[in-house]
Amino acid sequence: MYPFIRIVKEVAQARRQPKLGLFDTHVSHHHCWPWDLDIWWELNNGRTLTLYDLGRIPLTVRMDLPQALRRNGWGMTVAGSTVRYRRRIRAFQRIEVHSRILGWDARFLYIEQAMWRAGEALNHVLVRQAVTGAKGIVAPQHLIAAMDGPAQSPVLPAWVEAWSTSDAQRPWPPFPA
Repeated sequence: MYPFIRIVKEVAQARRQPKLGLFDTHVSHHHCWPWDLDIWWELNNGRTLTLYDLGRIPLTVRMDLPQALRRNGWGMTVAGSTVRYRRRIRAFQRIEVHSRILGWDARFLYIEQAMWRAGEALNHVLVRQAVTGAKGIVAPQHLIAAMDGPAQSPVLPAWVEAWSTSDAQRPWPPFPA
């Protein structure tokens, strides 16, 4: 089940924190609770993505992104992600989630997030998000303009470009039913 109480808490905290610029980093603190564990007694890989939601959504709140979406009748959806896992996260461990926008291309906004504990990186995700409107995907430049952001994205890191290019080559649908 989605942790609605946790997301409400994170959003309420974000509303009380100072506003962030478009490329600033939001840091949130979380615990790995017993209901976040898999059968190997470590943070479940699906719950890892949910904890990243608990960092990414407050990031957007602190930069007033949801208001720009509402004003224009747009929504936002995850259009892809890639995760690199490096260290285990066990029950009751406290972690920090660092979240920031890297930039955008013609179709997607790219957000980088990492989980840390005691100065050590535990895992890392790149999330590709699409702005959606009544007629489908809205170019992210329109969202950035609605937030009074820059006309051009910073140059995306080479590894982001490589992932995007590689992912675009995947067949769709993936295989016959």
